[in-house]
Amino acid sequence: MASQKTVDETIGEHASLLSSQLQSISEAIFPPTASKTLRRFTSGEAAKLIGISDSTLRKMSLAGDGPQPELTTNGRRLYSLAQLNELRARLASTSRGRDAYDFLPRRGPDDHLQVIAVTNFKGGSGKTTTSVHLAQYLALQGYRVLALDLDPQASLSALLGILPETHVGSNETLYAAIRYDEERRPLSDVVRQTYFDGLDLVPGNLELMEFEHTTPRALTNGAKGADEIFFLRIARALDDVADNYDVIVFDCPPQLGYLTLSGLCAATSMVVTVHPQMLDIASMSQFLLMTHDLLGVVRDAGGELRYDFIKYLLTRFEPQDAPQTKVAALLRNLFDDSVLTNPMVKSAAVSDAGLTKQTLYEIGRENLTRSTYDRAMESLDAVNCEIENLIRAGWGRSKR
Repeated sequence: MASQKTVDETIGEHASLLSSQLQSISEAIFPPTASKTLRRFTSGEAAKLIGISDSTLRKMSLAGDGPQPELTTNGRRLYSLAQLNELRARLASTSRGRDAYDFLPRRGPDDHLQVIAVTNFKGGSGKTTTSVHLAQYLALQGYRVLALDLDPQASLSALLGILPETHVGSNETLYAAIRYDEERRPLSDVVRQTYFDGLDLVPGNLELMEFEHTTPRALTNGAKGADEIFFLRIARALDDVADNYDVIVFDCPPQLGYLTLSGLCAATSMVVTVHPQMLDIASMSQFLLMTHDLLGVVRDAGGELRYDFIKYLLTRFEPQDAPQTKVAALLRNLFDDSVLTNPMVKSAAVSDAGLTKQTLYEIGRENLTRSTYDRAMESLDAVNCEIENLIRAGWGRSKR
């Protein structure tokens, strides 16, 4: 008679089978030797992103003013994101009657670095989807952006073309810059460029969990200096790269640990994603109560939080769903303008793009049902534009 497997053996077998299958699927979709590339933009898309007319862009191209687009066989002009940013810099330096920030919306010498923590206590709220689309949107608008993956599951990294299992080695995550021992490295050492011009990434993987294990030991050993106390460690690490970016986007873990708390203490703003259903609202209530208590402890220990904004984003929202509409109305009644005006509407387009580890900003309109794609993009752009305007308000600038 064969001996019965122990619980840990069964779980280990299942983990191995699933991991192997996921790896095979991932390699079929996105081979380890491949690297993600961003599609080129039509002249109409390019002009809209830059904020000029298509005719102005065409005249610049014909006059040889600025980078030259790729010409297709049917005469269409296609621009890379790097070319768009080159055109932005050119227009900003020669702008007449328009603010240079309209073309190149980077922070000025007196503007503080915006660090946006996208967070929630419950998985499945659209946290990572929100983070990656926000980071990509801001890069498309011409901002210098750093996406920082705080989640050990590292879904943000995977969406940005860095597979945590195969592309991220030991001491190559944020943990390298916040660890307590002699292997600590500057954050700049682990920053990676992505296929999005102007968007860099600090990848994540399971190594990030080490911070949850080493921090209690550090606290027990009396680590209370400015360079030692846990809730200041991410903020201190950011000092190394702050001058290189306008906005940093955190994708926080779906739990309140030392990593999340340190991230919240480094942030200048917070976006809480919430799926408008009662179970999710109850979970968010617990998240807010626990956050309040824990941040109170941090404050008593000398930590100080100053946020430009705290906003709640309704995600996977179905306008025709009566219970969701009621929950959304409840939140708006309770929190008023702390709830973003625009919800992220549930869309098959986002799910379809995610099957191939892509986002809506990467996938072409021709690859999906156009009406579905257009509705999703309209919702996505509205949400991200609203957050962008909050960033601009923090810098004392007018809305786009």
